[in-house]
Amino acid sequence: MSDLFKELREKVQQENPAIVFPEGTDERILKAAARLAEENVLRPILIGNTGEVAAKAEELGVKLGEIQLIDPKEYSEFESLVSSFVERRKGKATEEQARQILLDENYFGTMLVYAEKAHGLVSGGAHSTADTVRPALQIIKTKEGIKKTSGAFIMVKGDEKYVFADCAINIAPTSEDLAESAIVSAHTARVFGIEPKVGLLSFSTKGSAKSPETEKVVEATQLLKEKNPDFPFDGELQFDAAFVPSVAQKKAPDSVLKGEANVFIFPGLETGNIGYKMVQRLGGYEAIGPILQGLNMPVNDLSRGCNEEDVYKLALITAMQAL
Repeated sequence: MSDLFKELREKVQQENPAIVFPEGTDERILKAAARLAEENVLRPILIGNTGEVAAKAEELGVKLGEIQLIDPKEYSEFESLVSSFVERRKGKATEEQARQILLDENYFGTMLVYAEKAHGLVSGGAHSTADTVRPALQIIKTKEGIKKTSGAFIMVKGDEKYVFADCAINIAPTSEDLAESAIVSAHTARVFGIEPKVGLLSFSTKGSAKSPETEKVVEATQLLKEKNPDFPFDGELQFDAAFVPSVAQKKAPDSVLKGEANVFIFPGLETGNIGYKMVQRLGGYEAIGPILQGLNMPVNDLSRGCNEEDVYKLALITAMQAL
């Protein structure tokens, strides 16, 4: 395990937060939850039919120990969650509709977080990103001043750590979206011990090419200047001008980043998704995420191709966000 996760585990262990796993019968979830509980890192809450969860655990040889199991159909405070959901949705769901909706494990788990019965949620091993994100946007919602959630990856190799965003959610972000993503990505960086230096990326550096695509990044940089955030940033920059000091000196000599960016804002989902996978596969970096940014409380989405270790690590990240 990398130094980053050793640090996270130590910090999380001190607070021992509760994290919800809606996919309680999934083998990967069960094994990761058992590890987290056995190590006393955090308190897992597994959602599902309690008999089915227990049977699956026995089949796998997993000891549930002190793990909390909750079946929405048998939850003693279910009606309280129904009332809270109706109020939160502001007339978009009746009580009867809410009762049906909250039988869905992702909606139920998200309501547990909203009701402060848990500190965060990890799902997606057996569900689509939409199945995980939709309840979060409807119930937990984005922080004040944040219009859209975005997806970041922490790229880790040894003691090197970088943030890449948005690599998971917004297909064609506007200049406003890019500026917003820069702000929340800087916050994510600080959560994981990275003092942010933010580069807004393009295929152009400081006007070396002009097109609607480059102008979008120029405008995002200007919008960020107007917000006056408490971290250094610059754009539009090609990756080498953002990351390599000698190249920055030639291409962007006046840049405040001086080729030392560690948070990278990609101009679109195509470039972000391709970029992080190339760095992961060719560069040998571990890609942790996607971490959903901008929500009032942490909800994170696993890949359906995840393994037990991915679940374990994303749970640590989610717990750290909650702290």
